[in-house]
Amino acid sequence: MANKKRTNIYMIGVGGQGIGLLSEVLIRAADYAELNVRGVDTHGLAQRGGTVQSQLRIGEGIYSPLIQKNSADIVIALERTEALRGIQNYLKEKGTVIYYNTSWQTLDVRLENSEEVSVNDINRAAKKLDAEIIKVYKEDLKETRMQNVVLLGEIVQNNILPEIKRQHYINALQDLMTGDKLDKNIALFKSLVK
Repeated sequence: MANKKRTNIYMIGVGGQGIGLLSEVLIRAADYAELNVRGVDTHGLAQRGGTVQSQLRIGEGIYSPLIQKNSADIVIALERTEALRGIQNYLKEKGTVIYYNTSWQTLDVRLENSEEVSVNDINRAAKKLDAEIIKVYKEDLKETRMQNVVLLGEIVQNNILPEIKRQHYINALQDLMTGDKLDKNIALFKSLVK
């Protein structure tokens, strides 16, 4: 199946949140869907709670994974501060932002030098671009390390990447995990995506 339309996906989170896994799942799922895909991760200070970014491009005629500023069709963020950063730096006009509604407070916030990013901040930034906003939060999530799978479920439920089907994501998860970790993540994903 050839995807003539190009889709640029910019993902951003904080070290420890699982952006790397989410990125790899999307790449493998796109591959299972027989789509041309390119991706690159930037880990930075990931082990110290710093920003982690992934850039993915899906479609024909793509030779580089790098996304130009303000040209991402989709921004996927695992917390509010990074969602705002992704909107301001990468999201294109009329794009889509899908983010997990939590906050990993920056040092400036902890030191009371700046305010924590709010849902209203994200809404205002997205409105300037006439962007679609999908806010995600799972109240009964027992393990915060699985927020990335909750976002993945929302991507499927909202038909964000229509060429990639539910089974493609399951196959990708099976490639990347084993044992109890796989079982828990597959169970969560299936509970979100019927």
